Amino acid sequence: MEKRSYLKEFTKGIVKENPVLCLVLGTCPTLAVTTSAFNAIGMGVAATAVLICSNAVISALRRFIPDKVRIPAYITIIAGFVTIVQMIVKAYAPAINDSLGIYLPLIVVNCIILGRAEMFAGKNPVIPSILDGLGMGVGFTAALLLMGIIRELLGSGAIFGIQLLPVQILIFILPPGGFFVFGMLIMLANKLNTRAGKKVKSTPCDGCPMAASCSQKSCENGEKEAAENVG
Repeated sequence: MEKRSYLKEFTKGIVKENPVLCLVLGTCPTLAVTTSAFNAIGMGVAATAVLICSNAVISALRRFIPDKVRIPAYITIIAGFVTIVQMIVKAYAPAINDSLGIYLPLIVVNCIILGRAEMFAGKNPVIPSILDGLGMGVGFTAALLLMGIIRELLGSGAIFGIQLLPVQILIFILPPGGFFVFGMLIMLANKLNTRAGKKVKSTPCDGCPMAASCSQKSCENGEKEAAENVG
């Protein structure tokens, strides 16, 4: 039973609750860095490393962090790991550092990472939190890589610098092409979840760090409780 629960924590972020295609989080780096598959992998791996490490530390310290300062504490922990990742990337993969530019340090304010810290790691044990971070990171990387492959292939006719198509549709490496591919992938993810009999979330409340204090979320919960009582 425990193994099944761990597997569920890992796999939920890949398809059912994919942070990009289902929860629609982290759209800024998603649209900005997916002009190539190389950039997509770099951003995905960096964000996954920060997700895993920050989830583990926040989960381990969850009983010692005062509730009033939990968000500043989470951001401080996340910023520390982002700094470490950025230093490692600069030292061992300078090409990725140059291609990602400002979006690498901006992982600090990536709503996927802060959202998982607030909604999961701050309320659950270490091992499930690590698996949650790993699953969300894999889902984030997969979505970025898929977008990067499509945009690079159609926009420049190449993948990872290997020329495959003679035709180049430059709009796909520009912002309008990014929004178009992003929308198509979201539609595909929703259809896959619907066919599998899974309820697709219309709003990313579960991934939002302010969901606990959101008036809209409270109203939704109140309506659900009222409906259950009437039933």
